[in-house]
Amino acid sequence: MTMDTPSREPDALSGHKVLLVEDDYLIADEMRRMLSRRGAEVLGPVATVDEALALVAASSEIDAAVLDINLRDVMVFPVADALEVRGVPFVFATGYEESVIPTRYAHVQRCEKPVQMDTLARVLSNEVSQH
Repeated sequence: MTMDTPSREPDALSGHKVLLVEDDYLIADEMRRMLSRRGAEVLGPVATVDEALALVAASSEIDAAVLDINLRDVMVFPVADALEVRGVPFVFATGYEESVIPTRYAHVQRCEKPVQMDTLARVLSNEVSQH
């Protein structure tokens, strides 16, 4: 069975390890399936800051990440900080407005929820290709 994807870059994420941090099971599963279809190796999904930090610490290679900002009423910024230190590009997938995001992350792309999977794939692909 073949799947047609509307993306012009179906292989841009192929072979890349992508950390997925999302606390809504249905959204996380949809993102995981989309990333897998595009050939990414998905780390997670994980639903808490502690789980995400443990995965970052345990993974020698992470090529990119998708971060939900609010994980069960805990902000994801410690994970973002850990990824920044390692030079790992990431995008925020969130319903929060830009004003909630600290200015140190002004350069980070934000995909508004409800996230369009093609948009997320395109933004993430661009981040991976720039690094």
